Amino acid sequence: MSATIYDALPPEAAPELERLARLVYETREHRRTVLQAVGAADEQTLLQRIIDGGIDEHPAYEHYLAARILAETHQAAREAMAASLKELNR
Repeated sequence: MSATIYDALPPEAAPELERLARLVYETREHRRTVLQAVGAADEQTLLQRIIDGGIDEHPAYEHYLAARILAETHQAAREAMAASLKELNR
């Protein structure tokens, strides 16, 4: 069996990594839910539909903002998790 990136993790690192993993998962799923509510594949598509008048600005713009914030939070959590794992596996 080959070693994984988790083999060298100290037990005290687990709670923080668990929180980050949960944040990554939850932000991804909530973003998906927000976009599905307005029938958009991504934030840019939603924004273009608002600009073109294909969807009412309210509450679609709030959905757009929520999806953007969730996407940015998702990316930040992924980066934090990657940095933590890299540091722990030195």
